[in-house]
Amino acid sequence: MANMNITAILEKMTGKDKDYRYMATSDLLSELNKEGFKADQGIEPKLTNTVLQQLEDASGDVSGLAVKCLAPLVKKVGEDMVVEMTNILCDKLLNGKDQHRDTASIALKTIIVEVTTTSLAEKILVSLAPKLITGATAGKSAEIKCECLDILGDILHRFGNLITKDHESMLAALLSQLSSNQASVRKKSISCIASLAACLSDDLLAKATFEVVQLLKNRSAKSEIARTNIQMIGALSRSVGYRFGPHLAEAVPLLINYCTSASENDEELREYSLQALESFMLSYDPNFTDCMEEDTDGEAQDEEDDDESANEYTDDEDASWKVRRASAKCLSAIIVSRPEMLSNMYLEACPKLIERFREREENVKMDIFNTFIELLRQTGNMTKGQGDIDESSPRWLLKQEVPKVVKSINRQLREKSIKTKVGSFSVLKELVVVLPDCLSDHIGSLVPGIEKSLNDKSSTSNLKIEALVFTRLVMASHSPSVFHPYIQALSGPILSTIGDRYYKVTAEALRVCGELVRVLRPNFQTRSLDYRPYIGPIYMPYWPAWLIRIRIRRLKSVPYLA
Repeated sequence: MANMNITAILEKMTGKDKDYRYMATSDLLSELNKEGFKADQGIEPKLTNTVLQQLEDASGDVSGLAVKCLAPLVKKVGEDMVVEMTNILCDKLLNGKDQHRDTASIALKTIIVEVTTTSLAEKILVSLAPKLITGATAGKSAEIKCECLDILGDILHRFGNLITKDHESMLAALLSQLSSNQASVRKKSISCIASLAACLSDDLLAKATFEVVQLLKNRSAKSEIARTNIQMIGALSRSVGYRFGPHLAEAVPLLINYCTSASENDEELREYSLQALESFMLSYDPNFTDCMEEDTDGEAQDEEDDDESANEYTDDEDASWKVRRASAKCLSAIIVSRPEMLSNMYLEACPKLIERFREREENVKMDIFNTFIELLRQTGNMTKGQGDIDESSPRWLLKQEVPKVVKSINRQLREKSIKTKVGSFSVLKELVVVLPDCLSDHIGSLVPGIEKSLNDKSSTSNLKIEALVFTRLVMASHSPSVFHPYIQALSGPILSTIGDRYYKVTAEALRVCGELVRVLRPNFQTRSLDYRPYIGPIYMPYWPAWLIRIRIRRLKSVPYLA
């Protein structure tokens, strides 16, 4: 019965009316997605041929549905039929009409994703891999070469270890494309070789690295070819990790030379060199992640003042920020992978990082902040339980830099950018965690930045939370007397945020309020501050009624305010 229904659907799919074809293709997709569907061997050829025919339908909606049919179809027909489908699609990609090439490419990628058995993968690779290699290296257009390289990269990434006998010939063919005149072909070749490298033997990996290094040694090569080979070195390192170790002695001096000798106008060459150097160090860090936590605050930021854009530095042709950003990431990689060099980092890198807090490109500034935070974290991890008497210890060296850090961060807290202020508080938070009580002499200079972040109408919830978390940490880790001169300035903004509409701001403000109570009356014996003017506002400032009731019950049990 099911196959009779499919036969009727297939007949409608070949009709002249595009609406009927669309509805019939939609019905076929529904049938294919049913768990119990199984096509008879007699209907399989017609089923697959009709779907492949629909891929070239004049209606984009119909061809799009046909592509969706391929995913369940691969699991409902025999392996030989799937192999035949891939061969037909590959021929369409290589020799078909231009307007159908994109659809054939998408269809092939869809099928490859759905292949889950080794037996089917091996059958597909026998015929498909050689055709794709030919398409990527023969005298085809750049578009066809890129499509072939893209699909081949997907295949190698998933099933490269199944065709080890072809690795050497494939490697030779792909390496030849690194000298292509088309930048798009070179870029796709890098990605494809990196996918292949993960399953290469040590000998073939050495061969690949040797050839790329030899090309880099040719200083007469065009700059774009040099950039490609530098990117290839970095991609190989990221792909094979520790296996690239034996080749560092050759690669590192070359990259440093390119980085230092590049002309002022060739920012990309320096950027790629630094990125490749970064990849060498990150390859040895199993905990490395290249993700930055994104701001999930759903509240939209208020528009900046109209005159802000006029004061910003803009230069569409200035690409030097790429070098600075790559340098920051490279330095971060050194800090993570070589903690034994922390003391040297404080002597050589720390002053430069603090100086670069004034970076004009905000994304680069965030990378610099994150690099400095990584330096602080590594210091905390490596010096737990240790004192800071030794003048060569990282903790002692960090203490010497605290005044410079605070001065530079205060400058950033006066900026209009919300992102910059959030990053600044992130630096201060980590500093307090690593060096408790290090800001005793600097609280007064930080209070205005806290005040403005909590009171300013343009402040987002994320900024308020970061400012409150820092305030709580600094209050918990410093002597209460340090804050007494600034209680009046701090208490108002802290208490006002308790009534914030966003519950996370309110929750953090309540935590800070708990620390504020301890600061106001740290013990029974001494009363160094007249805390009475602040009791009323703590009981019920701008609080919602339900919070007032809860807080009154809790404060009645606090003897400090009795």
